[in-house]
Amino acid sequence: MRKATLLAVVTILLSVTARDATAELYTALADMEELLETEAVLIDTLNGYITAQEQRLATLRRNVEGYAREHEEASRNIQQYLSNPINAYLLVKRLTTDWKKVEELITEDVGKSFVANITNSRSDLKFPTDEDLNGAAVALMRLQDTYKLETAQVARGVLNGVQYSTGLTASDCFELGRQSYHNRDYYHTVLWMQEAMDRLQEEQNATTTTSKPDILEYLAFSTYMQGNVARALSMTNELLELVPTHERALGNRAYYQKEIQSKASQSKKKRGEDGKDDTAIPEQNFTVAEERVKTWEEMTERERYEMLCRGEVSIPSEVEKNLKCRYVDRGIPFLKIAPFKEEEAYLDPRIVVYHNVIYDEEIETIKRMAQPRFKRATVQNYKTGALEIANYRISKSAWLQEHEHKHVAAVSKRVEHMTSLSVETAEELQVVNYGIGGHYEPHFDFARKEETNAFKSLGTGNRIATVLYYMSDVEQGGGTVFTAINISLWPKKGSAAFWHNLKPNGEGDFKTRHAACPVLTGSKWVANKWLHERGQEFHRPCTLENQATDEVDVRH
Repeated sequence: MRKATLLAVVTILLSVTARDATAELYTALADMEELLETEAVLIDTLNGYITAQEQRLATLRRNVEGYAREHEEASRNIQQYLSNPINAYLLVKRLTTDWKKVEELITEDVGKSFVANITNSRSDLKFPTDEDLNGAAVALMRLQDTYKLETAQVARGVLNGVQYSTGLTASDCFELGRQSYHNRDYYHTVLWMQEAMDRLQEEQNATTTTSKPDILEYLAFSTYMQGNVARALSMTNELLELVPTHERALGNRAYYQKEIQSKASQSKKKRGEDGKDDTAIPEQNFTVAEERVKTWEEMTERERYEMLCRGEVSIPSEVEKNLKCRYVDRGIPFLKIAPFKEEEAYLDPRIVVYHNVIYDEEIETIKRMAQPRFKRATVQNYKTGALEIANYRISKSAWLQEHEHKHVAAVSKRVEHMTSLSVETAEELQVVNYGIGGHYEPHFDFARKEETNAFKSLGTGNRIATVLYYMSDVEQGGGTVFTAINISLWPKKGSAAFWHNLKPNGEGDFKTRHAACPVLTGSKWVANKWLHERGQEFHRPCTLENQATDEVDVRH
């Protein structure tokens, strides 16, 4: 029983005892015997209250021991711990849903003042919001879909065959299903509620806040929303066996039964079995069509994007045989001593990767400067030119200027050496960190003709080229993929990718459409340097021809 209920019972019993006492109960032993019965009820009630308090404290003790274990494990290597998306999700869950349950347990007792202190401290402490919890759950769904991860494997803490954590409880899986349900994502709701059910059976002897009726309620309705009415009815009947008075389940059962009857009537009518239509339907011969694998051209961009992210696409041999690796110096005295290591990733458009072009000391400086300024990364609205948050870009970013630190200036100057272009009209260095399942769906870096307001405020023309510095290794996922030419670049700390967004005649090169794959495990840090048209007139003269390739002055 809850404390409020127990106190209410005790109060009522005491008030009855007091009322009877004023009626001179002491004048008759028979009346006094009734008081002994009252006292017995009070003793039983108080014993029940004490037991409930002990159970509550035992639950709190288990919670704090679990928190302490996880916190100790995380403290050993914070970056490694948080780079695991499951750990990151569970941390957010512990500080949202789980903490609310702890608050409820505490506020049932003298802990109200303690909770008030925690609440008052929220301005100084970082607490995730419900939106954070939903975002973390959606990120796990995104990883699950992109990398074709089995629900049961994710629940066991296994990502792409690697065991990263101890796994999820029934309650954790239930919360993932609940978040999917609130997003009207019934496909993932069914997957995770079913996993919650399986784990609940495994945890029969463990204390859990999740019950079978709770799971069945979400599971049944989500199954119905996926079109399986019969299965939804079966689950609802199972729920009503456990909770016969479940009001919503009773209503849903009647609705499901009516829909099944309606479908059966329609089916009979089509077959002429309702007595109203005796016309026979000609027998139809059906053949089972073999499942045909889609060609690359038949696939949607989303399908190609996910295949590239999984590394399932390789460069054709006829293309790969023409790719070269070389040392280049651009005629620059310093590069004569330490030339760039250039690797061609593609020729049309020309995409190259330079190795060891940003150093650990520079990376640490840039990360340290960027982190306090981080804001949710934005995209530009092509109609208004305004920057706005979008669900297809999940990361945080900050902008650094060259004059702020010699390392920022050095990294920007190095872009000129790599590209043979001027950075005088380039945008500031954008530093980006991708979070749980962080990604950026297929997009162009350049502004298309209809995007008349893009970069208007800069007054430097369109984005002529992109340099993408990789400032961390990524254990799994996080690739940069080009969906029009089917190539994938994988993050390697210290390297940088470079390509022209515009053809020599100034037209946008639509083959440069690219995306950032979701980070499966690890933390992805990158820095972008976008170069603009203005100031490049003598570095890359414009041509009238719609040239496909752009030769760079390569000096060995």
